[in-house]
Amino acid sequence: MSVVAAGHDGAFSINRVGLDGTPFPLSFSVREVSGCWVVQAAAAQAAELADVLVNAAEGTVVTVDIATNSFLDERYEQWQPSRIAAAQGITCSVHHFGALATGVIGLSEEALVMRRDDLPGFLSGWSPYELTLVGLPTEPTPERLDEIGLAIGIAQHDQPVLPTLAGCCLWYSGHDDCYVWVESTDRGVPAAILGRLLALLAGSALVDAAPVEVPDAAGTIVEALLEESRHWVGTLGAVSRNAVAVSLSAVSAPWRLGQPLPERVDRTAVYDFTEGVWHLRFGHGG
Repeated sequence: MSVVAAGHDGAFSINRVGLDGTPFPLSFSVREVSGCWVVQAAAAQAAELADVLVNAAEGTVVTVDIATNSFLDERYEQWQPSRIAAAQGITCSVHHFGALATGVIGLSEEALVMRRDDLPGFLSGWSPYELTLVGLPTEPTPERLDEIGLAIGIAQHDQPVLPTLAGCCLWYSGHDDCYVWVESTDRGVPAAILGRLLALLAGSALVDAAPVEVPDAAGTIVEALLEESRHWVGTLGAVSRNAVAVSLSAVSAPWRLGQPLPERVDRTAVYDFTEGVWHLRFGHGG
């Protein structure tokens, strides 16, 4: 079972809803399109999902778009991705998209090609507010990278991209330190993301002076939720001396910011931090 460290700067900790600063809800939606699993979710930063993305990437990760305020020069302009990688101590190859990147949203001038195991180190200690990754089994040729860049340039908004990228196994797009869009050929990725979101939300209620480690919700719990619904919204419930509850509502479509949160609670996922285990209960859990 994987464990994640939830801290004060995590996605659920820094994002709030409304003037009263209500904690950001968990949202999760999954569908299958053309042989790949498409997940829309919140709230998670790229670094909080790094190990999940590493497992799904198979061999190579290509960063095709980066936007951040963490690395700025004396003119307050963002460093090139290759300079960020060097500062992070990551060895990678650089591909220049050239004219392909002109005027294209979601495509930086530089692409970084790195071993998948280097992704956590690349993301350590900073946070991009926009990040797009592609996962492939092997290192792509320059010609293949240009093909990927061209496919990104003509992709339709809110439509799956991975089916247009032959030979690729992962597409990740993260926005505003919060919103997640993942496409993967690995059917285990949706469950891994939902289990991680539950851990991050519970951890946001437990973090104190230092980050707190929380295990991902068990596979049996996540699979039970996915069998019941493909769309979930979750909010923090009761927090006691021994446990923290996440109230979960099955919905008919992905939740959007600005929509009211569901009043009905269908399931309650409870993390018992004295035992380090998760439980799933009906309704409010009683």
